[in-house]
Amino acid sequence: MATISEVLKTKTDDEEEPKKKSREDWRKAKELEEARKAGTAPAAVDEEGKDINPHIPQYISSAPWYYGTSGPTLKHQRVPGKVQEYSGLNEWYKRGVNTESISTKFRKGACENCGAMTHKKKDCFERPRKVGAVHNSINIAPDEYVQPELNQDFDGKRDRWAGYDPSQHKAIIEQYQKIEEAKRDLRAQKLTTADGDEKEDNSSADENDEDKYVDDFDMPGTKVDSKQRITVRNLRIREDTAKYLRNLDLSSAYYDPKTRSMRDNPHKPGEDPEQVEYAGENFVRFSGDTTKHAQAQLFAWEAYERGVDVHLLAEPTKLEQLKKEYETHKDRFKKKTQNTVLAKYGGEEHLQTPPVQLLLAQTEDYVEYSRRGDIIKGEEKGIVRSRYEEDVYPSNHTSVWGSYWEAGEWGYKCCRSLVQNSYCTGKSGIALSTNIPEIGKIAPVVGNDVPESIITLKNTVDGNESITSRGSLSSSSSDSDSKLKEKLKKKKKKKKKKKKNKNKKKTNKEDIKDSLKKALEKEDERLKEVDRIMNMDERKRPYNSMYEVSKPTDDEIEAYHMKKRRDEDPMANFV
Repeated sequence: MATISEVLKTKTDDEEEPKKKSREDWRKAKELEEARKAGTAPAAVDEEGKDINPHIPQYISSAPWYYGTSGPTLKHQRVPGKVQEYSGLNEWYKRGVNTESISTKFRKGACENCGAMTHKKKDCFERPRKVGAVHNSINIAPDEYVQPELNQDFDGKRDRWAGYDPSQHKAIIEQYQKIEEAKRDLRAQKLTTADGDEKEDNSSADENDEDKYVDDFDMPGTKVDSKQRITVRNLRIREDTAKYLRNLDLSSAYYDPKTRSMRDNPHKPGEDPEQVEYAGENFVRFSGDTTKHAQAQLFAWEAYERGVDVHLLAEPTKLEQLKKEYETHKDRFKKKTQNTVLAKYGGEEHLQTPPVQLLLAQTEDYVEYSRRGDIIKGEEKGIVRSRYEEDVYPSNHTSVWGSYWEAGEWGYKCCRSLVQNSYCTGKSGIALSTNIPEIGKIAPVVGNDVPESIITLKNTVDGNESITSRGSLSSSSSDSDSKLKEKLKKKKKKKKKKKKNKNKKKTNKEDIKDSLKKALEKEDERLKEVDRIMNMDERKRPYNSMYEVSKPTDDEIEAYHMKKRRDEDPMANFV
């Protein structure tokens, strides 16, 4: 291999350096490249006769200076010695079996089940026979095609039509031919008159028939003829002021340039909208018969989808009549279903509601309120009453039960009686209850021990005569005295029992405290013993086999819970 210096020395004088391309040559080359990319000029050909894609970038198509090429080539981009031969376009996997090569005798090496040479018994897809073909040589299956090994390139692996048989398209053509023949027969039947005469079948009839099928692909409710194109030009007078020039404030009305419409009123917030020369177009879109027109258009579309050929603009009367009939049938159906449901399940009484005026409780009473909520003019609101009876005072009382309280018991304030449903004694009852507090709830007059403040007491409950002096008492008073003495004795006995019970409770409390102290001390000793044993060596710990276990008392259980350590308590370390 000669070095670069030796090559330069051996260079002869006859060899000249390549001339630089002129500006004209460069322009022609550029035009040729553009023509090749556009497809008007043939593509460049390499030394092997293959076309070079003109869209390949220059840094890929141009060969380096040391390669020594005389023309356009892509050989420098290919790996030498790795030229692959790919499968052809017509090579593909064969389907089915080879019916031409059917044998009548069993061949050596064939499938023992069906007799085919292209597979073995374990790969046979046929049902296992009771007597295989190897024994009787009956009904030997044909051989499958030997599939070739395809070596496809990048495009061949992604070919959608690879392996497609063009003969399969004949079935589709035959199907369409049968449909066309059936159409001709139907058209001939329609053209046949009642007398048996047949009209001439013009060639234009086929075209008109095809146009009918085109109408089905239009928008619902529209009939568009492709032969007629109608364009509506904008008829706005150019002398008028454009809508977007009425108010140039960015925060004012919105101008839609596509429809050339102003959605809102183009006025400032302080101005009166009635004095503005232009009021916007939003009110037009939702006023008048605009909503009815939209509902009619929607009804026409829905009717067309259900098979009724009707158009809003072409047949408005027909559409309106259909809409009325539809609404009447709809109302009837709703009422019918409602009646059937009510007849089956009931509940018709809940549908009978009072008028709206009663529901909302609207009146014409005029009432004015101040800032504080006081009524300035008009009637005041009525006092809201509860569902219970009010201002009802039974048994001659002037106050309700619960208006007086004494020593933990309720009573009447008018007579200070602590017995419910008792008869009112008035001021005399109050005086009696203040002078004789130990009597309690009942305070009648007792013999000659009546205080001087009480002179008369009308006993209206029992119907007895009134007391006029200190010594004049009726026979009924003696009975009441004996009853009162018995009640006083019973109260004294109850008081003595209460004192005894209190003393017993005190002693019981003291005993409980002493026993609880002993249990706490015992629990402390037990815990100390547990700590001592736990700190000892495991090999020196004593056995507990002779330890006596007895049922703990209530005090011991209480002491255990009091001394129990709770690790989950955050304040356990501070106690």
